[in-house]
Amino acid sequence: MIGWYVHHHGWGHMTRMQAIRPHLRDEVTVFSSLPEPESLAPGTIWVQLPSDSDAVVGPDGVRREAHELGDVTARGNLHWAPLRHPGHQARLAAIAEWVAIHPTSVFVVDVSVEVTTLARLLGVPTIAVAQPGDRTDAPHRLGYDLADRILAPWAPGMIPAKALVGREDRVRPVGAISRYDGRARTDADTDTDADTDTADADAVRRVLFLGLALDPLRLAQTIELLSADGWVVESAGAGRDDRVDDVWPLLCRATVVVSAAGQNSIADLAAADAHTVVIAQERPFGEQQDMARVMAAHGLAQTVAADASPAEVVDSIRRAADTAPDWQAWQVSGSAARAAAAIEELAR
Repeated sequence: MIGWYVHHHGWGHMTRMQAIRPHLRDEVTVFSSLPEPESLAPGTIWVQLPSDSDAVVGPDGVRREAHELGDVTARGNLHWAPLRHPGHQARLAAIAEWVAIHPTSVFVVDVSVEVTTLARLLGVPTIAVAQPGDRTDAPHRLGYDLADRILAPWAPGMIPAKALVGREDRVRPVGAISRYDGRARTDADTDTDADTDTADADAVRRVLFLGLALDPLRLAQTIELLSADGWVVESAGAGRDDRVDDVWPLLCRATVVVSAAGQNSIADLAAADAHTVVIAQERPFGEQQDMARVMAAHGLAQTVAADASPAEVVDSIRRAADTAPDWQAWQVSGSAARAAAAIEELAR
């Protein structure tokens, strides 16, 4: 049995697990504060953990936020361990109880220093998933030191991960992991509007806004400029009512995709061989800024500042349309299978 912790911020950690899961032969139990997704691969159990950040009513009847209960970082050695918090205690106890009952070949942690520490203290071979950004703080160093393997979801040498220096013997860089790895383009993926002649299809310039890369006002202004210039504009997750479960057809038919610099988004863009504009968002440890710098350095995307004007965004879209990125350097092909092999290597 494989244990797997999925962090609850965003959907990227769960998406990564779902991409790797079909390549694993063993059964997997997933622990997360996220609700169970609608579909899981066969042989997968989902355990929803209680929240460790809810407000708590103490014995004195006073309601306090989790961070008000005491030093949640244990003097800077952990990222989040609120004192006397029932949810925090219950979630760690649930993992420990499960390990005590089920013979566990390996525990994958994506991501939590606290869960990495717990799993290793329980005597389970532990894999920590690395992330871009400056992860040289004490908690990250602790997690990487305790992990028996470190899974790096990027191509060897592509991300300048200072936190992994000196730990290279345990690092397994597998390439960027995309849920669309291996998915073929079909005629449906490149369909144009019904009123567009096939002969004119190549002349249609389409831009896809993927995710929350721009605030609503600048997005509206940018779309106005693009529409006036003859671009067909599509969006997926860029607004409140445009969520798309399967963005693959949109990625394939877009001339240019405008995206934030999250790992999963960029991996999907690489799988689609997309012409891309990247707008790095503020994230802990400068994760997206690191990703944007790497893509710019390798000519994989046009990058603009988070506060770029609509006119600057439009100019970058025009440049991206005329630039052919070589996404092979991102090593998406086969990455999920390589990640599964790295997990099974430790599970033997």
